[in-house]
Amino acid sequence: MDALRHGWPLAMEREGGDPLIFLPAETAIAAGATARKMLLGAARAETLKLANQREAAVPHAPVVVHAAVPFDLATARAVADPAQDLRNPLKGPFRAEDFDWRDEAEAALELARIAGVLPAFMVDATDAGEPVAVAAADLRAYAAAPALRIATRARLPVSASADAEIVAYRSADDLREHVALVLGNPDGDQPPLVRLHSECLTGDVLGSLKCDCGPQLDASLAAMANEARAGRWGVLLYLRQEGRGIGLVNKLRAYSLQDQGFDTVDANTRLGLPDEARDFPVAARMLDLLGVRAVRLMTNNLRKVVALENAGVTVVERVPHELPRNPHNERYLATKRDRSGHLLK
Repeated sequence: MDALRHGWPLAMEREGGDPLIFLPAETAIAAGATARKMLLGAARAETLKLANQREAAVPHAPVVVHAAVPFDLATARAVADPAQDLRNPLKGPFRAEDFDWRDEAEAALELARIAGVLPAFMVDATDAGEPVAVAAADLRAYAAAPALRIATRARLPVSASADAEIVAYRSADDLREHVALVLGNPDGDQPPLVRLHSECLTGDVLGSLKCDCGPQLDASLAAMANEARAGRWGVLLYLRQEGRGIGLVNKLRAYSLQDQGFDTVDANTRLGLPDEARDFPVAARMLDLLGVRAVRLMTNNLRKVVALENAGVTVVERVPHELPRNPHNERYLATKRDRSGHLLK
């Protein structure tokens, strides 16, 4: 992931063949690199009329694109970023081609998502630079939630409640440092009120009106403070999974696509990224390290309920969490309800 952010190529190991060289189209620093092939997500390839119906049904499935004239960095970046389509309308000619290294392709696209860069690579590019070796199995090991540990904890009075403690988590393989805020006195006999809140810089910090993240954060802390005053307790898990797991920059690219008329789901898929990519087993691991086995979950998203229960956390109650709308987030909330299954009116 560090290599991708720095623009270095990956050498993806595979059985029975030479490593595949994947050069990230967005961040590559090899100015003279060229390649006949690119690896894209299916939704992006479908926009370019290069994915079949089966591939297009899974927006982040891998598609390999072959060019009549080799890709250079400029053309690769134009192909990679749908937010720039209006500026770069003419592309090709290209054709999709079969390939037999699907596991490696899926791992490369997932690494790009976690790194927060566009899921697009020049494949086996010439003059790509010194590659960094990686294997698909490394990604599976990275995704193992048990690697997460409590790094430190401290008392943290907050505006909602002076009776609060912050707990920081760290994994040796992950630069994202998740935190939990515990309000009230932990009581193993009472399931706490819990909110899984994914980081949202624009909403939580800057007060964006495009989403409901900031108001949800404030309302959940207020509800947990009420629990604490009543002798109960609450836990806010603040998950460093910006943009439902696609990263800040890609989330802002999705905003640009929304300005062109796409809803939040279609904006993500046009980037070749999943609509929902958050790692909820990490949240279950955070609760487990706090000794929490059962929760009253504050959410409108049934996926969170299912994900926690699949990870071994008992959800004894779902607590609705709906807030007033504004003219800027009406479509966002309607998409949540109609396309993502959130229980909103």
